Amino acid sequence: MENTQARGAAPSARPQSVDANALAHQARRLARAAEAPWLHAEVAARMAERLEVIKIQPERVLQWAAWFGASTAKLAEVYPRAELVNVEPLPDFAARSAERDWRQRLLLKRAPRVLAPAELAAGQAQLVWANMILHAAPDARELIDQWHAALAVDGFVMFSCLGPDSFIELRRLFDRHRWPRPAPEWWDMHDLGDLLVKAGFADPVMDQERVVLRWGSPEALLRDLRALGGNLAPTRFAGLRGRGWHAQLLAALESLRDDEGRLALTLELVQGHAFKPQPRLAVQERTEISLDRMREMVRSPRKP
Repeated sequence: MENTQARGAAPSARPQSVDANALAHQARRLARAAEAPWLHAEVAARMAERLEVIKIQPERVLQWAAWFGASTAKLAEVYPRAELVNVEPLPDFAARSAERDWRQRLLLKRAPRVLAPAELAAGQAQLVWANMILHAAPDARELIDQWHAALAVDGFVMFSCLGPDSFIELRRLFDRHRWPRPAPEWWDMHDLGDLLVKAGFADPVMDQERVVLRWGSPEALLRDLRALGGNLAPTRFAGLRGRGWHAQLLAALESLRDDEGRLALTLELVQGHAFKPQPRLAVQERTEISLDRMREMVRSPRKP
């Protein structure tokens, strides 16, 4: 993989659009795989490097879409004393997350609890960790709201996802052939930062990294893309393709060869984190506030 840095891109005017039915179908397929998508452990390691600058030592860590995120080993290494809870929004991933293999037995004193988002108690976690799942959310706004609700005051969220320039070469190829889109329209990192603020988060830090993947053959490229997931674009071709189209696709992919003769695709990896601040009291002519909220407001401020 080859890395290039990119910052300051213009915000996207289009919101993310993901087909929920396609997501459920692909989740069933991916849950039958031997392990989580091959790229996710690498992204988890890159995310974990950023934890060094955050001094908070969480007591409870929520792994959002834990099996899909492939981050248990890294989180257990960084936070050996924290309670890890696997939050699985998709039933098929929940079944895989509940499996405890030999690596988990070595890393963890006990198997993580597996909960659905609706089963979470509000304000009980110091870290929500969401690796490579936000770009698959049918409603990114709702997902970010769930993260905010799950966190305690001064807790933080750390996430990664694909950006809108991912597979840009493949998008252009499909446009030239007038084929339906090969991938959804994903949120730009600036838009994600805005969504975090609107949800009540503070101090969002966003960054992006471009990773170039290369293959020797179209067949290898398609095999690896299938292992990453499936096409969740609402405008994708919904039926079954025939052998003729598959042969046409293999031939068209040859146009992606670079100067070294290898097929190249770009991934835009977006990473971000933000904190949940103390709630602000709206000033009105008459204000009523619960005792629990008053306790939250008089807590000591977050330490960097």
